[in-house]
Amino acid sequence: MGLAAAGGLAACGSNSGRGGGSGSGKNLVQYFHAYGEAGVEQAVKRYAKAYKDAGVTTRWITGNNFEQKLFAALLTDNAPDVFEFHPQIQLVKSGQVADLTDIIEPVKDDFNQADITSHTVDGKIYGVRMIDDPQFLFYRPSLFEKARIEVPTTLEELIEAADKLTTSKVKGIFLGNDLTSIDRPLIWSAGADTLTADNKPAFNTDAVADGLKQLRALFTSGNLLLDAPADSWDPSAFIQGLTAIQWCGMWAMPAMQKALGDDIGIFPFPKVGSAGKQSVYNGGWSMFVNAKGKNVEAAKEYVKWLWIDQKQYQEDFATSYGFHIPPRTSLARSADKLKSGLPAEGVKLFNEFGHFDNIGWTQSMIAAFWDVIANTVRKDGDPKAQLAAAEKKVDAELKKLFG
Repeated sequence: MGLAAAGGLAACGSNSGRGGGSGSGKNLVQYFHAYGEAGVEQAVKRYAKAYKDAGVTTRWITGNNFEQKLFAALLTDNAPDVFEFHPQIQLVKSGQVADLTDIIEPVKDDFNQADITSHTVDGKIYGVRMIDDPQFLFYRPSLFEKARIEVPTTLEELIEAADKLTTSKVKGIFLGNDLTSIDRPLIWSAGADTLTADNKPAFNTDAVADGLKQLRALFTSGNLLLDAPADSWDPSAFIQGLTAIQWCGMWAMPAMQKALGDDIGIFPFPKVGSAGKQSVYNGGWSMFVNAKGKNVEAAKEYVKWLWIDQKQYQEDFATSYGFHIPPRTSLARSADKLKSGLPAEGVKLFNEFGHFDNIGWTQSMIAAFWDVIANTVRKDGDPKAQLAAAEKKVDAELKKLFG
């Protein structure tokens, strides 16, 4: 997940001017989704301009379908040399992304090891993590105090809180317009997982089914904000007072603080069922090199320069335009903006309850579970039947990928 989206954004975007000199005579193209925070696009282009060994064009992809635009572009002669995305096994299996082990290995121990694991296949590292993006439920302490409720730790308590917080003008909770942004937190908080260590489906459990039933009750209660002007990655519903609780990311903290001051708190996605545990979804974005591009080595050199060597740019990217946790542990420790207040609480929850994406959990598997949410929470289908159908689809995909 990232600054402006939970799963990616985009469409055809504008080009920046080429940056820097051209000592190698190479011209590179990099793809970024359109981050929502002011200043990010300008920062990315400023970094690229500072690179002196190749010209770098930034394509800033706007809209809400970055995955589709990126994957389509990768099949053409105009494919990017470098692109941001999430670690997914099909990109490795298809030979689409280059092995970056050689540039990461010297500094591997300075990365969050969960980020290294989530980018590793058969001992090789594909992709350099740029930012870690923990996501939480944000709430207004003043409204909790007025309603005389405590911070929820279970899904039952969350649903009860939403009921008590709902008024004629304010909905109790906002979980995104289609609820897909809480897909993996629901699984993890129910004590399940997307996949097992040996790549088998692990989400079809009674606890996950019960969680879906509870979400269906919330969906029909009138206490859930639906059809908000912007989705959950955007803090505007929370800032404008449309909801008392909102699922969103750490990236939105500065905008929330500017609007609401200290009247903001955060808590993990609550546990689902007796065997569950609270969870924090760590989204984020990583940089990949197109292994089928025309300038693979030059692209690797650029990625190494920006996302491994230039620590000042890495910290700037992570903390100046919204709050993110640098994947480099040395930077995470030294980043002053994350050392106190709400950001420090976010780091604490990230460290205690954080879950990272599994590289084997692909776009088609994500879509299969999103169908479960649509068919059970929004349409009142049978959770066990829908989970079984999704498990069948995921299992078929896993067999194609892993045999």
